[in-house]
Amino acid sequence: MPFEILTPTEMGDADRLTIASGLIDGIGLMRRAGDAVASLVLERFPEAPGVAVLAGPGNNGGDGYVVAERLRRAGIAVTLWRADEPRSGTDAAIAAEECNVAPEPLPEFAPQTGWVIVDALFGAGLARPVEGIYAEAIGKVERAGARVVAIDLPSGVSGLTGEVLGIAPRAELTVTFFCKKPGHLLYPGRALCGVTVIADIGIRDDVLAAIEPKTVENDPANWIAHFPAPGTETHKYARGHVAVFCGGLSATGAARLSAMAAARTGSGAVTLLSPASALAVNAAHLTSIILRKSDSIEEAGEFLQARKPGALVLGPGFGTNDKASAFALELISAASGYVCAIVFDADALTIFSKKRSEFIEKANTSSAPALVLTPHEGEFGRLFPELAQNGRLSKLDRATQAAAMANSVIIYKGPDTVIAAPDGRVAINSNGTPLLATAGSGDVLSGVCAGLLAQGMPAFEAACAGVWMHAEAARTFGPGLIAEDLPLALAPVLRELGAKFVLR
Repeated sequence: MPFEILTPTEMGDADRLTIASGLIDGIGLMRRAGDAVASLVLERFPEAPGVAVLAGPGNNGGDGYVVAERLRRAGIAVTLWRADEPRSGTDAAIAAEECNVAPEPLPEFAPQTGWVIVDALFGAGLARPVEGIYAEAIGKVERAGARVVAIDLPSGVSGLTGEVLGIAPRAELTVTFFCKKPGHLLYPGRALCGVTVIADIGIRDDVLAAIEPKTVENDPANWIAHFPAPGTETHKYARGHVAVFCGGLSATGAARLSAMAAARTGSGAVTLLSPASALAVNAAHLTSIILRKSDSIEEAGEFLQARKPGALVLGPGFGTNDKASAFALELISAASGYVCAIVFDADALTIFSKKRSEFIEKANTSSAPALVLTPHEGEFGRLFPELAQNGRLSKLDRATQAAAMANSVIIYKGPDTVIAAPDGRVAINSNGTPLLATAGSGDVLSGVCAGLLAQGMPAFEAACAGVWMHAEAARTFGPGLIAEDLPLALAPVLRELGAKFVLR
């Protein structure tokens, strides 16, 4: 199963390229789509007394006509409801002509108890709000609490952004074709899809080479080839050295969480760079983590030149006063030529939002290390206000444009975390969990990403792997999770990755 994600426009290109190849025509694709949906309805809802198909005026409705006819032939009680006939000469019109279920007026539709509703009103390409009799029909479905099977996407969900355009039903099952669309993974659409199944309708994977999609669903298959696997003749510094900058005495825990996460991810050495005022408290909590005093950018620069760590973390608990602000900006220059990558999180993002022009200038210098920024929604809005306030942009668009602007990999956190690279590549994470909504979990993510970067993973792949592993660790641990549990919870995730992919 491909993990590429296609926009509605790209999916239209996939259809056209397939038809142009001569392998199958448009009505053939529609028949296969309808067959796939009908088969899943029969498989998953055998106890349903009947099925009501709501057919729209376009190709999504055409799929619905095929579904109705296939269910009729299978001996299922089926009704078909529509407001408008499909346009003459279209594939949908052919499907309607082949369907022997008499259509009934959509305004008269009323859900029957226990019946499954097949939503074939509008597909992923919807670009305007659902209104009028279509909105009324969806409202009836929602009020009845009916079980819904959506074709392509629940009608009203934008395939491009995941936003609800007017109204949309909550599906128990969504059947899409060839590849997922952004709307299947971006909220709120993701919450309305239920279980999403990708059906094979005869579109070959080689069309992807012509389309060249930039977006993927975040999965190990996309980055495992870059995942670090230590050789037999190695030593701690060869396995990657991470340095984490710590803030003042009252805010040391966040940096220690990052440091422990980097170590657990496989970094052979992790150094916590601490101000003198916090050395004692850090020493009391650390065993395997190296502790070193660092009170100024000069002291930090001496350490970077001497030890050349592979990756840095700055931000968790670091502070945002004038001294911290100057330090964060100067670190990019101080690290140039000595450090491969820096992960900026938390307080660093607040600093950069107040010194944005200086940050962007430094980030775009040719000698700057690879940068990874990890903003949540609020931090993103402060750092990139013109993008956050633009209602025309999807979360994918915002992340992609921010990555290009800041010449950084952006981990735009949330239940649908988006990872974007400056070159336009984007991944949408799909294994997120509300268990991560706990203080300190973002500090752990920064350490995981830095640990992978220090071991040689490219920045985009390290960010994608870090996000996936972070969520998988939380899901594996389960309820009761706090941030302190996450570093150790990474261990079974790493074992599973090694067993499946790396150490074969």
